[in-house]
Amino acid sequence: MSSLERLREIIRAEGEPLASALRPVADAAPVVGALAASGPRAARDRDGYELLVEAIYEGYLLHYEHSRLLASSDPNLALLAGDRLYALGLERLVELGDLEAVGELADVISLCALLHARGEPALCREVWLAGARAVGYGASAAHAHAKQLLLERSPGARAALASVVEPPALA
Repeated sequence: MSSLERLREIIRAEGEPLASALRPVADAAPVVGALAASGPRAARDRDGYELLVEAIYEGYLLHYEHSRLLASSDPNLALLAGDRLYALGLERLVELGDLEAVGELADVISLCALLHARGEPALCREVWLAGARAVGYGASAAHAHAKQLLLERSPGARAALASVVEPPALA
């Protein structure tokens, strides 16, 4: 069962009001969750990391884009569902004791909110990928620098984020 299907089952088990808005899982691949789960920091619970990152990402999608799991034309329900999925993912990280990952994903959520407020949502994909990589592989000085460039509205922010997304090559 994919992480999105597992997330769908968690929502169903929690009941209303979200359960009635569930739709079949689309063929969307869990890219950000898979990236986080592929790293050495996630080795103790790869499935858990994939699920929790996908829950938080789905929360973001509900707030700003289109959900892969829920069908609702009610913006209040989408906001409620997004908040619940943010909380679900962060709760699971706290249970794992991974406060570094909590900080990284909190940064992702904050940076994407800032980018949407600035009218620059296209950069959010890179922010999510860089954040997922930091969860799985650990944050780097280059990642911190990329986030700073983003805050400063530097034209080099996109390239800096892209440079930290790929997992390190195996020696």
